[in-house]
Amino acid sequence: MAKSLSFLGSAKIVAFLGLTISAHLAASQAEGTPLLRLQHSTAELAIDSAAPHAQGISGITTRNPGDVWRYPNSVSCLLVYGDGRYVYEKRDEPILGKPRVKLAEGSFTAEELQQMKAILDDGALRTMQSPPAPTLPDGVRAVSEIETLNAQIDRGGSLQEFMTVKERLKTSGVAGMETSLDNGTQSKKTLAPLLKWFKEVEKKNKSGLKDAKPQYCQVMNIG
Repeated sequence: MAKSLSFLGSAKIVAFLGLTISAHLAASQAEGTPLLRLQHSTAELAIDSAAPHAQGISGITTRNPGDVWRYPNSVSCLLVYGDGRYVYEKRDEPILGKPRVKLAEGSFTAEELQQMKAILDDGALRTMQSPPAPTLPDGVRAVSEIETLNAQIDRGGSLQEFMTVKERLKTSGVAGMETSLDNGTQSKKTLAPLLKWFKEVEKKNKSGLKDAKPQYCQVMNIG
């Protein structure tokens, strides 16, 4: 029988003990409510050989007791305000607990801001909600990779929120067998213009990123 897997994780998965989004919005709230808040997050399983009695996340190990499981992760987020100001933050955490954070700030022109608003005003996007959580099949040994897209859009004082989740799973049976789940498949066409625009903004600000302290991206809490 299939099992339901929420974004908050499932106790049924041995290697994946929980992946949550913890909101840290104090900085953005101080500047006013963003017109758009968009975040793309990824985490991928890495297995390190360690001492014979080493333990992984929360004491859970692989079949080899000396293997330690961890989830290096990467997060990028963009906040855009009604006057065109924006903040782009990129957070890479190859070693858990030691994030590398970079930040870029700027302002969109009136034309650029209108382009973004036109994308947000798409009828299908306006009515989009978080799709049902992916369904976890039997025989899953680990979540080897997870990718999420989280959006918050200010609709004139009413907040629209949605999240999509894509996972790559290690399954039992043939060694190395994997399967993928994606609850955003039906929304790809709707999200395509927004994602394309987001990637263009990331590319534009890549050279302007400067070292910074974590302020805007919601942290991926793993373990």
